[in-house]
Amino acid sequence: MNLLLTLQNLLKRAGMGSMAGPVLIVLILAMMVLPLPPLLLDILFTFNIALAVMVLLVSMNTTKPLDFAVFPTVLLITTLLRLSLNVASTRVVLLHGHTGPAAAGKVIESFGHFLVGGNYAVGIVVFAILVVINFVVITKGAGRIAEVGARFTLDAMPGKQMAIDADLNAGLIGEDEARRRRASIAQEADFYGSMDGASKFVRGDAVAGIIIIFINIVGGLIVGVFQHNLDLATAANNYTLLAIGDGLVAQIPALVISTAAGLVVSRVSTEENISQQLIGQLFSHPQVLMLTAAIIGMMGLIPGMPNFAFLLLAGCLGGLAYFIMRRARATVEQPATESVAAPAAEAPEASWEDVSPVDVLGLQVGYRLIALVDKAQDGDLLRRIKGIRKKFAQDIGFLPPAIHIRDNLDLRPNAYRITLKGAEIGAAEAFPNMYLAINPGSVSGTLPGVATRDPAFGLPAVWVEAAMREQAQGMGYTVVDASTVVATHLSHLIQTHAAELLGRQELQQLLDHLAKLLPKLTEDLAPKLLPLATVQKVLQNLLDEGMHIRDMRTILETLAEHAAKTQDAHQLTALVRVALGPAIVQQLYPAAQELQVIGMDKELEYILMQAMQTGGSHPAIEPGLADTLLREARSAAQSQERLGLPAVLLVPGQLRDLLARFLKRALPQLKVISHEEVPDFKAVRVTSMVGGRA
Repeated sequence: MNLLLTLQNLLKRAGMGSMAGPVLIVLILAMMVLPLPPLLLDILFTFNIALAVMVLLVSMNTTKPLDFAVFPTVLLITTLLRLSLNVASTRVVLLHGHTGPAAAGKVIESFGHFLVGGNYAVGIVVFAILVVINFVVITKGAGRIAEVGARFTLDAMPGKQMAIDADLNAGLIGEDEARRRRASIAQEADFYGSMDGASKFVRGDAVAGIIIIFINIVGGLIVGVFQHNLDLATAANNYTLLAIGDGLVAQIPALVISTAAGLVVSRVSTEENISQQLIGQLFSHPQVLMLTAAIIGMMGLIPGMPNFAFLLLAGCLGGLAYFIMRRARATVEQPATESVAAPAAEAPEASWEDVSPVDVLGLQVGYRLIALVDKAQDGDLLRRIKGIRKKFAQDIGFLPPAIHIRDNLDLRPNAYRITLKGAEIGAAEAFPNMYLAINPGSVSGTLPGVATRDPAFGLPAVWVEAAMREQAQGMGYTVVDASTVVATHLSHLIQTHAAELLGRQELQQLLDHLAKLLPKLTEDLAPKLLPLATVQKVLQNLLDEGMHIRDMRTILETLAEHAAKTQDAHQLTALVRVALGPAIVQQLYPAAQELQVIGMDKELEYILMQAMQTGGSHPAIEPGLADTLLREARSAAQSQERLGLPAVLLVPGQLRDLLARFLKRALPQLKVISHEEVPDFKAVRVTSMVGGRA
């Protein structure tokens, strides 16, 4: 290995690293034209066998196909190498075959004598069997798997891209990681497509091997009999053995390479290589080994059977099963021995340390989900939660409280619960060793598994086994693991309850941070002009309607400007919303110059204005009018959604706060904005109408 690295470094320093590939191809093609001496043929045939063994070992030690992404190119190069050697050896066989079986080198002679005992009839049969195994069984099967893998990989690309976008939007991954994952998906599709095409090279090589051996035999007989005056028996013996040796020395490496191709495309990607998978999944069940040993042992007791071989194998399998069970029992007993309880100490007196405050944000998990939040077990949910808090701070504008994670034995083993100030705001189940296949509405079939719904957005979904992940993606499902399910649910809930997360402590930390950037503005506002509680209420009102508070400069300047006129939080919120109007409209209509909104009937506006005036500081809507208003608003919102437009109700400024609070609980998807919040440079078109009458 050190020699190879040294050679690679020397080639790079000499500027020859990029020339290695073209030079190798030219040398391989040159072997088809230039005559090669028997000694050089021996070296090249030996190199071909060594290269095939190396490819097989590398393919067995990869954990996923992309670890050996150059394999399709290796298939082409090794196929060209074998064909070039076939052409070069054919030239030598036909020119010097009359001199004896050693005419084409020691390797071909050894394969012709040692492997088939010098009998060309046996050699032809062995060669035919190898070709059938390679062409009909291994190569055809590997090509079919590569073809199906390429199709499923291409079909699954949209689902995988959606999963990456979901993780990116939830703050679970960054832009660099998302870019890397997208590149990996594209490389995987390219790999299976290339493998599908490269398998045709191997099949063609098998066909060429059959044709070449018969050309060598027929051509050798013609050359030996008519040019070198050999009798037919001598010519048949010499040239047939040389042709068989030549065919075998080429087909055995071809068989090894084909086997490597089948291993690469047929394995399921895990974190283990093929050897680890075989040992871990085939020989890790002592009950299966014991049952197999019993069956083989009973067969060995039947008279006339090879008793020694059967009983020996049964004993080996039984011994292996006993060893596995003994090791498993020792692993279970050791922790139990170490956890012997010490003598109970005297219980201490109660103190204020026993009084623990309620967690603002909490995540409680059942015992089967502990692995997701345990660093020692490679649980990545903690990392995802850090990403959620960072994403929340970037999108919403303040740092949420820390999320405290605890195990709760009262929960079901796979259940989790999300709490806000001790109260449950969300709960669901997650299965660590399974994947949640979410139906985005355009899947091509159904999947077997545990039917459920996506806990974050309520979409129909099903929990499936890990082995069905690729199939689910190919059918159009968005497939995510258990950690992503919990993290997405948590991210959705903390954004929904952002207003409740902005406590006095978080607000003070936000103002302290702003004091470094806007010292004069923050110093003058609170508590000189406005109480801290009023500033908190204004910000909570904005968050409660789905707005972010990243533009704190505009918010604080507006509050400072109007603090002398009013201290009412709702009036100040309305004034802040007018100042933030362009940002509000941009959030609802990201790229539209014309705002297609829901309008309100003028007579209904007048009736609501009357209710505002007669209701004083706490206006209320008459029940009959409330029912009609709610029914009309729901119908208009559904009409907007059918048109693919955002459900936005445009009303006069005096009615906005009343209607926003009234409609929020029944129609959370309907946003209410005032005429004053619409920028002058935006055009407005009413596409639906709330026309209820009292």
